[in-house]
Amino acid sequence: MRNFKKFIVAAAGLMFVGAVLAQQSGKDVYTKVCATCHANGLAGAPRYGNGGDWAPRVAGGTAGLYQSALKGTPKGMPAKGGHLTLPDGEVKAAVDYMLASVKDAVKAAEPKKPAVEPKKPESKPAPTAAPIAAAPTPVRAPVPVQGVAVTTASAEDINAFNRLLKPASKRNLPPPEDGIHDAANDGTHALQPPQAAFASLPKSLSGNRINWVEALNQKKINPRYDRVDPTAEPIVMDLNIVREVKGSMPDVVYPHKQHTEWLDCSNCHPAIFVPQKGANQISMAAILLGEKCGVCHGKVAFPVSECRNCHSKKKDVAATAVPASAAK
Repeated sequence: MRNFKKFIVAAAGLMFVGAVLAQQSGKDVYTKVCATCHANGLAGAPRYGNGGDWAPRVAGGTAGLYQSALKGTPKGMPAKGGHLTLPDGEVKAAVDYMLASVKDAVKAAEPKKPAVEPKKPESKPAPTAAPIAAAPTPVRAPVPVQGVAVTTASAEDINAFNRLLKPASKRNLPPPEDGIHDAANDGTHALQPPQAAFASLPKSLSGNRINWVEALNQKKINPRYDRVDPTAEPIVMDLNIVREVKGSMPDVVYPHKQHTEWLDCSNCHPAIFVPQKGANQISMAAILLGEKCGVCHGKVAFPVSECRNCHSKKKDVAATAVPASAAK
């Protein structure tokens, strides 16, 4: 009986240790969940290690940041980063991990009380004190100018504009101006400007503003399937693959049909995607790093900022709801 009690105590201890070990660290949660948006500032998320992004948010207090991470924000931050099964403690640990990366920068950004104030009485310029006190009134009056200067500087910051979103004036530039072709080569100037070539094609709101799939459906373009043989016909596979996504985002639909009308299977298999169920670990972090779907999307296909182009299948809420009979 005594040995049995010892066994129970030991087993309970192991269960406790296992529970502790199962807790993910803040770094783990950041890497697996938060880095998707916070590594690159996607959708305006404060970037990891960027004190300027975090300083105004830290001013509201850590409790407010915890609340935003746990409950989500109206600006687009999903509750718990879309992973609703995460324990509150792990979410808070991820917030602490991100704050630790900007601890010094946030302190530097905070307004500091001038440490020189106590020394002012030591400088004894009694007569000068009155004019100096009077002079700052007109000099410091245009305080808003300082704010404007800061705004202008931040607007000129290289990271102030999303690199994936070009202004209308910079889309589909002529070859000599696009930064890709050699402007000094006469042959570059003989190439047709994209805006002229794309004028009759159906429009889109993403990428280079052309709906290439619809252009293919309308037979307005005829991709050459083989570089050498102009008569080669594509092997089209009409098969959709649905990848279920945790959290509130719609599931991802990968349409083989639209891809195989352009590309041969060997372009993706097996180097990028192993053609076997469950063999491919895909995450937004990997895509943003240029892996998996990111090999093309964001480079030669529409950018990953167009979330709904891939996350297009709404979750079947009715199927996941608990039946009334089961609830009883």
